[in-house]
Amino acid sequence: MKTFVIGDIHGGYKALIQCLARSNFDKENDMLISLGDIADGWSQIPECIEELLTIKNLIAIEGNHDSWARQWLEFGISNPMWLHQGGQATLDAYTIYHPDLMIKHQHEFFNKQIPYYIDDNNRGFVHGGFTSRKGLGYEYSHTSYMWDRDLWTLAVLSNGKILEGGNDQSRRWERHSEIYLGHTTTGMWDIKPYYPEYNDPNQAKNGRITVPMNRCNIWNLDTGGGFEGKLTIMDIDTKEYWQSDFLKELYPNEKGR
Repeated sequence: MKTFVIGDIHGGYKALIQCLARSNFDKENDMLISLGDIADGWSQIPECIEELLTIKNLIAIEGNHDSWARQWLEFGISNPMWLHQGGQATLDAYTIYHPDLMIKHQHEFFNKQIPYYIDDNNRGFVHGGFTSRKGLGYEYSHTSYMWDRDLWTLAVLSNGKILEGGNDQSRRWERHSEIYLGHTTTGMWDIKPYYPEYNDPNQAKNGRITVPMNRCNIWNLDTGGGFEGKLTIMDIDTKEYWQSDFLKELYPNEKGR
């Protein structure tokens, strides 16, 4: 068994299929850890979930967009922020094209997503992050796992440095051997010659970062799949990764998020 981790999919079914094919993922024997945010963005959310449900060894972590989608499926809650942030695509995909899958996906997928996962090697997997100095599993509210961005921000700021006055709180990621997350797209950073990603052959020498970022012991796998970037899948043992085409090219007539 190989173990793979995949970033934020956001309804990009075509990108998901490309990543599974290009990585030679074995649905019967390999494990896939989804970092969340399957919903909202591109138009094929139901197709993404149908594909994920065919994977025998799937660990599905809940993202903030998945939480919004679940609340809508279960309680009919559709707040304006959700619709503006890509939720309209989810609503349309189910109500117009796949109403027959609404109950199935609510019970078989969204209701079974988990807030985080820790493997036997103390590697942590979470959508957003965590605030506890003890690591994953100690939050007062599970919403922190979906929404936190401070963990990644601190890792970016302190990579290769010792923070002045640093303590357990400022380096809380060290409670795990590695951490994999999404939520904060790498597209928020423009590539610079002194960034490690500059030497990645898959990264353009100008513009936004579209490859996985590694700071401290944290890997960020959200390479802009919900926007104009790519979807990424990685073998967590070898760190080899594969990517889809740019999502804007796969869905030229859609805006995504």
